[in-house]
Parts: sequence; structure tokens; C-alpha cells
Amino acid sequence: MTDVTRILSAVENGDPHAAEQLLPLVYDELRKLAAARLAHEKPGQTLQPTALVHEVYLRLVDVERAQHWNSRGHFFGAAAEAMRRILIEQARRKAAGKRGGSMRRVEFFHAEAVEAPPEDLLAVNEVLDRLTAHDAIAGQLLKLRYFAGLSVEEAAELLGLSRTSAYRLWTFVRAWVGAQLSGRAAPGV
Repeated sequence: MTDVTRILSAVENGDPHAAEQLLPLVYDELRKLAAARLAHEKPGQTLQPTALVHEVYLRLVDVERAQHWNSRGHFFGAAAEAMRRILIEQARRKAAGKRGGSMRRVEFFHAEAVEAPPEDLLAVNEVLDRLTAHDAIAGQLLKLRYFAGLSVEEAAELLGLSRTSAYRLWTFVRAWVGAQLSGRAAPGV
């Protein structure tokens, strides 16, 4: 373990090659620490241990902001604190309104298809009006998919959405409309 302390000292002194030597020595321990931290997060966490380790490492071994490490324990304590801060930042981003913070997550297998017999066209139209009032883009996506018969990719292109965003929004629309047509509470409202 003296190698870690020696390399940390070299990093502190601004040796750019020392940072390259440090990662292989501490990677496994940082990965275990990251996996333990993420195990306490809610299900549906999109941040993986590997990505968390890389973000922590970049923050801790920034050559332009040299930090003083008293020991290996001090380094790993700082790593744990950096992980905590990264997870808090991510939680704040997810809770932000512009990222759908007020919407409730619905797993894909719970999302029901938007299907209604022709005699329910008036009901679908009414639900479409409510959806459009809630989320104009979601309403447009429903119109393009249900009434124009476009694929998700075609609708995404017309709406200026990425393919991933369009599929995510379509999953929400299907669940929301399915809930509305069946009389259940709609997700995200």
C-alpha cells in the first residue's frame, strides 16, 4: 500500500504520469465503494458503478487542482465524499422540472397500448385534448402515431426529438392514455 501513498504524493506534486499509475492500483477498491454506494440508491438508478468511479477519479486526480493526500485512507475518504456529492447532484438533476421531476416513472411492461375501437374515437379525442393541455409535445406525438399512423421514428423526426426521447415519451403517452381510458389515475399528473 505504500505504492498508493507514494503515487498520491507524486500526483500532489503535479506529476502527470503519476495519475496514470494510480488508477490501476485503486480501481478495484473504488469500484467496490461505488457499488456499495449505488446499492443504497432507489431502483431505476441509471448511473453505473464504473461511470461513478470514473467521475470520482477525474474529480480527485485533477492535475490542475492538486490536492494534498495524507494517506491512502484520506484518499478513499475523499473518494467516498466525492461519490456522495455526485449522487446528490444526479438526484437534484433528476428532480428538476425540466427533466420530468414531477412525473411518476412507469415501467414499460405496465404501459398499455393506445388502442380504442372506432366507436371510442370521441373518448380518445377527449383524452388527447387533456394530454395536449398537460404536455403539448406528448399530444402531438399521440396525434402523429394514432391518427396519422406514423412510426415513433417518423414522429420523432417531425417533432425534432431524438429517437430515445420519442420512445420514452411514447411509453409515457401509452400509459397515460391507457389509464385515462380505463378510468385509473394517469401517471405523471
